[in-house]
Amino acid sequence: MNKLAPVNDFSAVLDADRAHVWHHLTQHKPLETTDPRVMVEGKGMRLWDAAGREHLDAVSGGVWTVNVGYGRESIGEAIRDQVTRLNFFAGSAGSIPGARFAETLIEKMPGMSRVYSVNSGSEANEKAFKMVRQIAHKHHGGKKHKILFRERDYHGSTIATMSAGGQPERNAQYGPYTPGFVQVPHCLEYRAQWDVEDYGQRAADAIEEVILREGPETVGALCLETVTAGGGVITPPRGYWERVQEICRKYDILLHLDEVVCGVGRTGTWFGYQQYGIKPDMVTMAKGVASGYAAIACLVTTEEVFDRFKDDSDPMSLFRDISTFGGCTAGPAAALENMRIIEDEGLLENTQTMGARLMDNLRALEERHAAIGDVRGVGLFCGAELVADRESRAPAGEKMVQAVIADCMAQGVIIGATARAIPGFNNTLCLAPALIATADDIDAITDAIDGALTRVFG
Repeated sequence: MNKLAPVNDFSAVLDADRAHVWHHLTQHKPLETTDPRVMVEGKGMRLWDAAGREHLDAVSGGVWTVNVGYGRESIGEAIRDQVTRLNFFAGSAGSIPGARFAETLIEKMPGMSRVYSVNSGSEANEKAFKMVRQIAHKHHGGKKHKILFRERDYHGSTIATMSAGGQPERNAQYGPYTPGFVQVPHCLEYRAQWDVEDYGQRAADAIEEVILREGPETVGALCLETVTAGGGVITPPRGYWERVQEICRKYDILLHLDEVVCGVGRTGTWFGYQQYGIKPDMVTMAKGVASGYAAIACLVTTEEVFDRFKDDSDPMSLFRDISTFGGCTAGPAAALENMRIIEDEGLLENTQTMGARLMDNLRALEERHAAIGDVRGVGLFCGAELVADRESRAPAGEKMVQAVIADCMAQGVIIGATARAIPGFNNTLCLAPALIATADDIDAITDAIDGALTRVFG
């Protein structure tokens, strides 16, 4: 694709943006004197902004979403064809794309059975929390209502999902929060809380300690990101997930895995939990389900969870919930085509191959730059934690980390980093290129980081 010509008269758009648009995660004071960033077009791995500048996108839309890349005409056509036939009906009834999407998705999730469609990852997690609470009232006399969540994990931006949020800076100033949510320790071995040989086992045992402290009869679910995303791209240590599953089974606790980031190919398998051989009770997903071409998210459960709401002798036993735009047919139509592309183009295999190349490149950078303290990741979901001192592992300051991002942006490469999440530890570079990434793309991304680290850290 040729580089776009600069927009000649963009002043009206900029004026409208400044006057009326409230951007996400943005301090608007600087925009009084500088232009906001406006993206105009995307194709494959690349984006063009309003000034015609080209960018290689290493974070799939800024928030790990555009898994199959930009400009997929077949997804646009699938959406157009479906919405002109039937755009919407409430989720109390079915639709052709909804049924086909659910069937296709479940085929990729052995052991799972039911799909509850919504429109965002936050909402999907809210629905899971509501199910846990309703199960507690119907089957456990209301006692088994507590939901455990993990330090550094993130599950959404609503008050309830922030109640299960392990990122203090994201939560600051939005309390008080919903009661009944209890935090368990993180599992990042690089920032180890225990000096033990089998760190995965110990980190999982810490969850059991919390369960015993709270009382197993009061704990209904454990909600964890399969791979912690915005909290630092934390891959679980060896043995962690096996022990976590064992603990959940021991105490009859539902295992709810948040795959909003990991789901639909990001790790090189359809779902991140499939990397670890575990069997969840509930899985939530959003971003990569339709690669951002339509708003769709869902909560997937086992048949056993579904059956707990089947009781026609009690009018209050059904899951009394609705998601208005869970009834929009654009989402499942886009998701079906998205999954077809992943299968037909071998993007799971490409993710494994290119993910290994990305990790190799990052490890090579680690050898050259003392500012990199740790690299970690799985598939095309990787992070590099920056430090001020390797021996003490003192984290790099946020200004230095943001300077690396700015330098890469100046080179035409968009990367991410933990931000406004963990006080003192917003120091991990985050990389999640689209599953279509080539070797040249991966090398260009890490070359940009190489140059940025040299200029920022010396």
